[in-house]
Amino acid sequence: MGLLLIMTAMILIVDDEKTARKSLADILRLEGYNVVAVDNGDAALSLLSEQEINLMLLDIRMPGMSGVEVMRKAAEISPSTQIIMLTAHGSMDSAIESLRYGAHDYLLKPSSPQEILSSVSGALARHADGQHKRLLLQQMETSLQQLKDAEGLDQSSNAGQRLVSLPNGVMVDLARREMWRGTVRVTLTPTEGKLLKVLIENTGSVMTHRDLVFLVQGYETTDWEAPEVLRPLISRLRRKLSPFPNGEKWISNIRGTGYVFNVDKII
Repeated sequence: MGLLLIMTAMILIVDDEKTARKSLADILRLEGYNVVAVDNGDAALSLLSEQEINLMLLDIRMPGMSGVEVMRKAAEISPSTQIIMLTAHGSMDSAIESLRYGAHDYLLKPSSPQEILSSVSGALARHADGQHKRLLLQQMETSLQQLKDAEGLDQSSNAGQRLVSLPNGVMVDLARREMWRGTVRVTLTPTEGKLLKVLIENTGSVMTHRDLVFLVQGYETTDWEAPEVLRPLISRLRRKLSPFPNGEKWISNIRGTGYVFNVDKII
C-alpha cells in the first residue's frame, strides 16, 4: 500500500468498550492513519452521512443497535466504505454472517497489532481498487457522452418529452432527466437518468446486477464486478428520489441478485 493511501485513509472505530476503542485507535494512529472513534451505531451512521470514511472497524455486540444492523444501514449511506467486524468468540456466527452481507473481514477480540494492521491494509487496498474502477467508469461515461454529442448520436433532444407520472403527484421527464413535485425539482445525471428509465420500464421485475450495468452502461461485467459498479449509482439515485414521498423506498435491493423498482402504480 502506498504512503499516500496510508496518510489519507480515514478509519472509523465503533465499539462501546472504551479500552478497546483506545487500543485500536493507538495502533492505527501509530501506523499513520487518520482515526475517529465512537461508542454506538447511531453516532457511526451520523458520521458516515457527514464525511467520507474509507474503513469502519465495527463491534458486533453493542447496546442498542447491533453491529450487523449498523453494517446494513451503512451500506445504504456509504456503499464504498469497507467494514471489518470485531467479534468475541461467542459471536462468531454473527461475524461469519456479516461476511455474507459484504463485510471485508472479521477480527477476534483481542487481536494482535499485526493481525489488525494486515486486515486494515487489505480492506484499504480493496477500497482503493474500487475507487479506481469507479473513476475509470466515470471517465468512460464522460468520453462516450462527449463522443455521442460530437457525432450527433444523442437523440434525446429530438425524441420529444416523455412524461411519466409516479405516485403522490411526482412527475418524471425522461428526455430532460428531470423530476418534480410541486416546488421540489430534481435533475438527474445522464447515467442516473438511464438507470431510472430502465427501472421504470421494468417496474415490478427483478433486474440482475449484470443486466442493469449492460442496459445502463452498455458493456458486460462479471457477477463480481456488476454489484460494485451499481452500488454507488443506486445510492446516488436513491438520494435524488428521497425528497419525494416514499421515494427512497422505490428501489429495493434483492440480496445477491439485483434490484426491483416498486411503486403503487405508473401511469
